[in-house]
Amino acid sequence: MNEPPVFRASSCVVRASPAPVSRQIVVLNMAATGNEEQTLLPDIEEEAEGMEREMESEEEEEEEGMGVEHSEEEDEEDTSEDERENEAEIQRLEEQLSINAFDYNCHVDLIKLLRQEGKLHRLRKARQKMSELFPLTEEIWLDWLKDEIRITEDESDREKVYELFERAVKDYMCPEIWLEYVQYSIGGMGAQGGIERVRSIFERALTAVGLHVTKGASIWEAYREFEIVILSTVQPPPGSVPSQEQQELLNAQLDRIHTLFRRQLAVPLMDMEGTYAEYSDWADNGVPETATHQYRRALQQMEKCKPYEEALLVSETPKLPEYQSYIDFEMKEGDPARVQIIFERALAENCLVPDLWIKYTMYLDRQLKIKDLVLSVHERAVRNCPWTMGLWKSYLLALERHGTEHQTVMDVFEKALNAGFIQATDYVEIWQSYLDYLRRRVDFSKEWSRELDELRAAFARSLDYLKQDVEERFSESGDLSCTIMQIWAKVEALHCKNMQKARELWDSIMTKGNAKYANMWLEYYNLERSYGDAAHCRKALHRAVQCTSDYPEHVCDVLLNFERVEGSLEEWDAAVQKTETKLNRVNEQRARVAEKEALLSRQEEEKAEQRRKAKADKKGHKKSQKVNRTGDKRKAEDECEEEWGEDAELPSKRLRGERDYGSMATEELMETESGLFGRRAPLSRKTEPPGFRKNQQRVLEADPQDVSKEQRKEENSVFVSNLAFNLEDPEGKLRTLFQGCGTVQQVRLVYTPKGVFRGYCYVQFEDRLAVPEALKLDRQEVDGRPMYVSPCVDKNKNPDFKVFKYKTSLEKHKIFISGLPYTCTKETLEDLFKEHGTIKAIRLVTNRAGKPKGLAYVEYENEAQASQAVLKMDGTMLENFALSVAISNPPGRKMEDKVAPSRILGATMQRQPQGARGKGRTQISLLPRSLYRQSAPDAKAENGTISAPHATVTDGVHGGPGTASLDTQTKSLSNEDFARMLLKK
Repeated sequence: MNEPPVFRASSCVVRASPAPVSRQIVVLNMAATGNEEQTLLPDIEEEAEGMEREMESEEEEEEEGMGVEHSEEEDEEDTSEDERENEAEIQRLEEQLSINAFDYNCHVDLIKLLRQEGKLHRLRKARQKMSELFPLTEEIWLDWLKDEIRITEDESDREKVYELFERAVKDYMCPEIWLEYVQYSIGGMGAQGGIERVRSIFERALTAVGLHVTKGASIWEAYREFEIVILSTVQPPPGSVPSQEQQELLNAQLDRIHTLFRRQLAVPLMDMEGTYAEYSDWADNGVPETATHQYRRALQQMEKCKPYEEALLVSETPKLPEYQSYIDFEMKEGDPARVQIIFERALAENCLVPDLWIKYTMYLDRQLKIKDLVLSVHERAVRNCPWTMGLWKSYLLALERHGTEHQTVMDVFEKALNAGFIQATDYVEIWQSYLDYLRRRVDFSKEWSRELDELRAAFARSLDYLKQDVEERFSESGDLSCTIMQIWAKVEALHCKNMQKARELWDSIMTKGNAKYANMWLEYYNLERSYGDAAHCRKALHRAVQCTSDYPEHVCDVLLNFERVEGSLEEWDAAVQKTETKLNRVNEQRARVAEKEALLSRQEEEKAEQRRKAKADKKGHKKSQKVNRTGDKRKAEDECEEEWGEDAELPSKRLRGERDYGSMATEELMETESGLFGRRAPLSRKTEPPGFRKNQQRVLEADPQDVSKEQRKEENSVFVSNLAFNLEDPEGKLRTLFQGCGTVQQVRLVYTPKGVFRGYCYVQFEDRLAVPEALKLDRQEVDGRPMYVSPCVDKNKNPDFKVFKYKTSLEKHKIFISGLPYTCTKETLEDLFKEHGTIKAIRLVTNRAGKPKGLAYVEYENEAQASQAVLKMDGTMLENFALSVAISNPPGRKMEDKVAPSRILGATMQRQPQGARGKGRTQISLLPRSLYRQSAPDAKAENGTISAPHATVTDGVHGGPGTASLDTQTKSLSNEDFARMLLKK
């Protein structure tokens, strides 16, 4: 047989754990003495311990020497000053903890300072106090353990360190602490039974963390390498023949190593392939078939776990959703050990999540039912989340379920009372759980027992506790329906046959405000009916009829039914009289309440009718003043335009009643009844209503932006329109909105004569360079409406200036979509059309209020992509809407043409269907329809249009209002043709 790879094995131990160098020397010395008997191990161990102590003492001396040099270099006064400050801080922290022992951060700071100052005795005491109140973190435990290991001198001190390790591994599942534990135990293997103790600790470590997918392999490797080193101590020297006893020891040790390899390969862990390769190299006859089969199964399980491990790897602490998914997966797999390990991993990072502890303890109670494991988890749960009543309740049930001593249950219950629950009802529930436990301990077959006295004393104490402690803290006892007293009364009546005590308890219940509830009286009646006598039942029902206020009819029916079965004629008459009196009184009270409610209802109706009348009168008054208001608005608008020296842009929709008078110098042609065209006389302004100038002056005086015309600069200004009339603080919002473009000099808001905001304004900047930046805010939403931003241009000086920024010609790289649902968004369109090419822009068409029209434009990089989208997407369905997709070809913007005057009868004229004021009465043509001849433009395919050979109809989706043209042949007419048309019917 080949000699085992002793030095390779020892190097693996160094890799598996960050153990001190002195501890690794023990393993190396053991490996170097492979030809010695096992009886030499104590001597080797003692020598190693001596070397360890020497190295530690040398390190301490070096540190002390360095400290002396450092202190000589530093100023002694500064050092003493730092020490005094640290001591003062330590005393402050200790005083604070004496006031509030549950200040977790204060504990941590105190321990850190004491460790820094090297005050080991006070440090040990501080750590002990904290560990009694809180579970300690991995970092605190490792620091504590290393400090205690460093000052260990004899075997009794080692036992104290062992006890400290036992406490540490109970708080949380921590592979690092277990690894430190087994490494420390190797240092004591020279003692009697030391090797077996090391193996026992290794086995416990494997049980606790051996299934940890990412960190469990370190425990397996350390255990396996430890056994390989032990193998080197039992091997005979080369060339010698081992005795039968030595051969048995050798075979047993080989079996242990083989078993460890096979056990590890059966567990899904990270880097399983490396372990399998190492086993293949180590085994003389290769890996057994059974081990290979288990290894493959573990690999398959590892593949299932990998997604969850990767999710944990990339997520951030506390990773609760990822752990929840992992737990659900393992619970479906059904391996209790793996479920336990993933719960422990989750709780190590989410120790303050009560629901996670509840789920874990419930699983253990129902599935594993191992006493030590279940109770230890329950204890850890209440230490981490002491404010959760449900955890304490489950803990008490688990203690009783596993037959724990009564004193232990009492101690746990007392701790629960001091846990500081957040609701008064939590104290009621924990008392109920404890009383249930005490009741189950009583043997009611005996007339008297100590357990029965203890139960009665606990009932009495619970009532006092709820009345004093709980009510003082929460201003209520938490037991409004006296549930605990009801349970006590039922126990006395059912088990103890003591109806007198039960009646006393029910009398106390009724005096606590429960006498008006029918269900409470019926509970008492049912108790008397079951365990009392008829006289007390009758008495209880008579009191119920007298006191009940919520359901008196039901109580009266119960009394009458009882007398039908149990009562005499006199008792029946008394019951009928009592119930009739009670019901008559109740009906009278209800009638008075109903009358009062009806009166209140009538008063409310009268008030509502008055409000409706006032609203109607106000509305009629507004209608009567509509004409005057219209004149006021028009005049205020004209004056505003004159102030700016331009024809200001107004919203396209005019208020009803507004009239577009235009300039006084403009000549407007109109048709006459004879067909001749003449000049229309200028319209005269209506007489200003009384108080108009007064109102307008008041509005202008109230405007803080009123500045002279010389201070206004059109080139530095923009025109903002389509704002909501009810916009709150429009000036402040607009200043905030445009301040990123440049310094806002003024915001000129346009108001009605009554001071109502008209929805448009002018924003002037200090620098004209801010205007292009401001124009980029065009169509941005302000309170749900698109804000229009355009240059401030005098249209009298620039009549051909156009604000519309979109093209009105054929765009082959852009598609037009109609028939969209109003709920459609840009993201929906992008997801729908991006597969046909690269989308550069998407525009949803909206009205002035910002509401969608069901239309959109999608711009692609080139014509080919747009054509492909039209071919593929035209006619498709989106949310039950059929989409119409075409190349973008919006109609031109409709401009009003001025018609030159002509006095020739029958001269060709293109009729304008709607004038500047809409379909006014003065625009109705008085010429015969047959005299009109219209020339149709060339048919052109536009978005939203339908072309026909002799008719063109535009629906106005993109352009202006819809138009219709009849294509007639243009030719000269003779006098006979003209006469024929006049006579035609």
